[in-house]
Amino acid sequence: MKKGPFVKCFLDLKPFWALSRTPHGIMDMAMAAFSACICLGAFPSLYIVLMGAITIFAGYTAVYALNDLVDLKEDTKRIAQREYDPRTGGQDIDAAIIRHPLAQQVITYRQGIFWTVFWGIIALAGAYMLNPFCIWFFIAGCVLEALYCSLFRISPLRTVINGVVKTLGPLAAVWAVNPHPSFIFTITLFFMLFFWEIGGQNIPNDSADVDEDKKLMAKTVPVILGMDTAAFASLASIKGASFLCFALFYISPAGFDPVIYFILASIEIYLLIIPALNFYKTKTPEDAMKLFNKASWLPPALFTLFSAWALIR
Repeated sequence: MKKGPFVKCFLDLKPFWALSRTPHGIMDMAMAAFSACICLGAFPSLYIVLMGAITIFAGYTAVYALNDLVDLKEDTKRIAQREYDPRTGGQDIDAAIIRHPLAQQVITYRQGIFWTVFWGIIALAGAYMLNPFCIWFFIAGCVLEALYCSLFRISPLRTVINGVVKTLGPLAAVWAVNPHPSFIFTITLFFMLFFWEIGGQNIPNDSADVDEDKKLMAKTVPVILGMDTAAFASLASIKGASFLCFALFYISPAGFDPVIYFILASIEIYLLIIPALNFYKTKTPEDAMKLFNKASWLPPALFTLFSAWALIR
């Protein structure tokens, strides 16, 4: 069957989508869309939706690619010691296409820089058109992402930096639809995202890679503080994120019906609480990766829940 030009172009760019971890990135983008919607209590205007979609996609694509550019040396070592074929990505959503295509020399460093700068320029232009203040969120994201990568062999506190980075896209989305958001809403959203990232993403991902990280002399939470502490911190963060997510729905101007809170609780139990409890009980890399993968579905689940409520109310 002959492939159309769009499909062919998409497939030709496959290594670049892998560089930006686009499958996982799109899931994270849903959190930015959800944050904008719950801030307003409704869908934004068509202009904001279209411009925001382009800007969010460009921003996440650039920042995720930047991670691999800065981490090239460590990723190359990581790929070299993997026992399975790294092109399969194992069970990691982050590596659904090709794991670290730059480190595998599927694409060149110069191509990676061009790809990152290209999407970065689009993100900056889109942010300026939405709200010039949003540019600072993107710049902060790039700087902190580079700092996070540089602390790989220095300090487990890099986890805190990563938690902050994950809040910046959704916060920028909030400022795009409301130049003066409520302080209570903003701080609730910030810490909900912060704890979700730490408990459901960063610590579980590092825990899944703990054996190879030890060989690389990494300074991650599970390597330095142990799996017991990592699992406890992950569960505590997940509980905090779950509580704050409820609070976020409550203080939103949307005025949700009680059934929405029941569905929200079901989502949190399935995607966050149960996997976090399993990881806490077993403290195995396998259950850490299951938690990571399940928690990664929280953004699209929240956005779907809000969209369904908005469409049928």
